[in-house]
Amino acid sequence: MGRALQSTFWRGVGFLVVLELMLVPAVLYFPEFQKHTSSLKAMAPIPVLRNVIDSLEAGGVFAYVTGQHFFKGCNTLGTAAAVLFACGAVAGEVHRGTFEIFLARPLSRRRILTERWLEGAAAVTLPVFLTTLTIPWLCAQVGHEVGYGPLLLCAVQQCAVLLAVYSVTFFFSTLARAPMGIAFAMLFFTVFQFAVYLVERLTHFSLFRLTDVERFMYIQRELGFELWALAPPLAVAFAGYLASLSTFARRTP
Repeated sequence: MGRALQSTFWRGVGFLVVLELMLVPAVLYFPEFQKHTSSLKAMAPIPVLRNVIDSLEAGGVFAYVTGQHFFKGCNTLGTAAAVLFACGAVAGEVHRGTFEIFLARPLSRRRILTERWLEGAAAVTLPVFLTTLTIPWLCAQVGHEVGYGPLLLCAVQQCAVLLAVYSVTFFFSTLARAPMGIAFAMLFFTVFQFAVYLVERLTHFSLFRLTDVERFMYIQRELGFELWALAPPLAVAFAGYLASLSTFARRTP
């Protein structure tokens, strides 16, 4: 295992561990949440948050766990991981002065970049799926049953959005000379998008509308996706990868 791949592997493991550490107490808290939904709703400072609590209350344990795991955990920690895993993919090599060594392997630039893209994409998405697989067992500990199928479909929707963020950041990395500026800009963008989600009316223009509780409840009901919600982030992810190939082919130290 090369040094870069090893680093990506351990970052992915760290992401998985932290995501699971956030998930476990959240699921185990569900019985208490049921007892205090009225007081939580009364404390919510803005209408959008009250609507979220209403959705959690109406949707039962499935809405609650998807809200905690995907909407809260993956939308915050996951987008940060996507940005941080991608920002140094190429710009980090240039910044460290190792770009020529990075290209020294007897492989085409297309393959070198594709391998780097896939490594980071796996580190972002696999932890989401692996932690999702623990949810049915955790729910059983508090006396509730949740099926694997709808949860895994929700994980696909979530990973589509994370891959879009990852791929756009990766593209910027093929253009830049230092990763910190990319990380700052993309993290600012994701925080701004979450802030927009919390503003009534403007909430419909937020990226996180694609991965909120209402979206996951639809997936559970229909056991499928809405094309308008799944196709755009996947298209952005693929376009970001293609754009990265194009710029990397001409990249010089």
